[in-house]
Amino acid sequence: MKVMNVALLSKWHVHAVDYAREAMENEAITIKTVWDENEERGTQWAEELGVSYEADLQNVLDDSNIDGVIVTTATNRHKEVIIAAANHGKHIFTEKVLAFTVKECEEILEAVDRNNVQLMVNLPRLTESFYLYAQQALDKGLLGDLTYIRCRVAHNGSVPSEENPKGWLPPHFYNKEECGGGALIDLGAHPIYLTNRLGGKVKAVSGKLNEFYNLGVDDNAVVMVEYDSGAMGMIETGFLSYGSPQQLELYGTEGTLMVEGQDVRIKSKHLGREDWVKPELPNPLSSNMGQWVEAIEKGLGPVVTRDDILNLTAINEAAAISSQEGRRVALSELTFEQKI
Repeated sequence: MKVMNVALLSKWHVHAVDYAREAMENEAITIKTVWDENEERGTQWAEELGVSYEADLQNVLDDSNIDGVIVTTATNRHKEVIIAAANHGKHIFTEKVLAFTVKECEEILEAVDRNNVQLMVNLPRLTESFYLYAQQALDKGLLGDLTYIRCRVAHNGSVPSEENPKGWLPPHFYNKEECGGGALIDLGAHPIYLTNRLGGKVKAVSGKLNEFYNLGVDDNAVVMVEYDSGAMGMIETGFLSYGSPQQLELYGTEGTLMVEGQDVRIKSKHLGREDWVKPELPNPLSSNMGQWVEAIEKGLGPVVTRDDILNLTAINEAAAISSQEGRRVALSELTFEQKI
């Protein structure tokens, strides 16, 4: 097995530490260096990891010994940093979302294609057992025609406490210029990409992004979705909910599937009984980082597709427009060079 040398690009995101830990635990990855736009933060992180710190990003990208980069910069720097990495032949693993607009995503993907590198945007719930079973149930027709889907992922990151007057999220998560938004573009990514997969092609959205605590970005959001199939959906997220479990509900003409946390139950005309059934769940897939390595080493196709990446940004972009302008937004209003 060839070991891939990677550079960590910024500790801005809260998941940067998790990705560094996962990389260190993967025998196919060796962390060689850290770059961070904040030198103090970067040098401290490099010391903690026992690797070098490089203050100049260009030097990192020029280093022929670096095979890949893990990008956890502020989202508004994704386009610049990821395209630069691709142009230097580096494989890229990054945090969702890829970029603020579909147009920016397409520019990044064009650079990735031109340089023949592997890009992975971490969408972790697509590897989990509850989602894999939900997809199987739909594909097998256990629910009949899907008519409605609801997904909620929320936490209490913005709820004030004596210890944290603005909640436990880092203050820069309320910087709209860096983040592009608040709860929806961050935590809301999970219900967006899950419902995109399960609900099918989206026709239009109507979104409401609310600022309950007036922190400068949305801390509570709801998006109503219209699908090409005629089904409807609701995406819910927020930084204001104590004890809120992940919820996924699929309603069809011949069955209903309910997920709360990792608890899954189904009621279907096709299961030979009237009451709820707790199905046997499939094994989870390897992590997105593991799949990134396998795609580079063996050419295996990762579970996260370009449709997933583009559609995630598209729903965010359309929902933000809808909330700002107070109207329904058709996805056809967005420019897609790569039709999805």
